[in-house]
Amino acid sequence: MILCIDCGNTRLKWAWHDGRQWSGDGAAPRAATAQLAGLVGAGPAPHRIMVANVAGDAVLAAVADALGGWRDRLVVARSTAAACGVTNGYGKPGSLGVDRWCALIGAWSLVGGACVVVGAGTATTIDSLDAGGRFRGGFILPGLDLMAAALAGNTAGLPRAAGSYAEFPTATEDAIYSGAVEATCGAVERACARLAGAPCLLFGGAAPHLAGRLGVASRSEPRLVLEGLHRLAREAA
Repeated sequence: MILCIDCGNTRLKWAWHDGRQWSGDGAAPRAATAQLAGLVGAGPAPHRIMVANVAGDAVLAAVADALGGWRDRLVVARSTAAACGVTNGYGKPGSLGVDRWCALIGAWSLVGGACVVVGAGTATTIDSLDAGGRFRGGFILPGLDLMAAALAGNTAGLPRAAGSYAEFPTATEDAIYSGAVEATCGAVERACARLAGAPCLLFGGAAPHLAGRLGVASRSEPRLVLEGLHRLAREAA
């Protein structure tokens, strides 16, 4: 049994894998690491706990504390030059965010071919994986909420938008929200076009806001980072 934990900029996400399937999905705000203590003793002890952490050392330490007697099973994932059939195209492989690296590994395990991996969270990441499993590079954009916040914080007349999507917005709040969605979708579509129309895999809290609005084939894979962690654990076994 493997427990996989994704410590993101805003949320913690976790799930269990028994070698056949996922179960026990959970999520909590990043500051609520104490919730992980409820996992200890609630079921069979995992033989390994895989963690992808981009939230900083303090959060990682709090996660370890919450896991109590299980902390000796904790393995912190790192971005490397290659793993699980994926080659890291970064000049300094270790500088690639580990959540992006795990998502690429997860995507390769599910697709086994060229795809664009989109993490729609606090920031939006758009990463290209070619048919040979090589990470070609990617983009980092402000997430949908950050785009809206930037307009509200840096202009005198635009509100903090809580609008709805429209192809032809006729209210300012809708125009801001729709503009953020359209800008993000355009960047994703351009990345897919560079890979000859490769499909797009979406994950992250804002993924539902993009799904169905892209002009390319796409599918939601909310456990993509966790899937990558699971594959890394299998490779190390």
